[in-house]
Amino acid sequence: MNAAALEALLVVAGVPRAPFKPGTPARLRQARTCYGHMAGALAVELHEHCVMQGWLTDGAAGEYALTAAGEERFARLGLDPAPLRKLRRRFACPCLEWSERKPHLGGALGAGLLQLALRQGWVEQDLDSRALAVPTKGQRRLLAAFDMVSPA
Repeated sequence: MNAAALEALLVVAGVPRAPFKPGTPARLRQARTCYGHMAGALAVELHEHCVMQGWLTDGAAGEYALTAAGEERFARLGLDPAPLRKLRRRFACPCLEWSERKPHLGGALGAGLLQLALRQGWVEQDLDSRALAVPTKGQRRLLAAFDMVSPA
């Protein structure tokens, strides 16, 4: 019996699974780059917030559509979505976060968000890895910019 068949039987049988425990090092789990966009727990939190706020909705072929409210929010942050739509890569799509097993924002919009976060000092690129440092002040400003917390 192959692994896929065994996994299918386990699903049907309702065998309880152990809770997921990430084995990712803490500095990579919090924030890092992934194909030019932001990943990690912080990126998952941002993604969930953007979806809950209705800024991103399901579009065609597994991509996201940016709503009018989303267009306005990203533009107000200094990220104009119009030129990102003209790039050769997908505009906005979910990208599975392997350390959290939840999606973060991928595509050109996700890459634009990473560049904005770097310019604003919300995150800082590690010189020798994909890790992103998240200074306390930067995290507060990022979360405030997305109305996730009050500015401190």
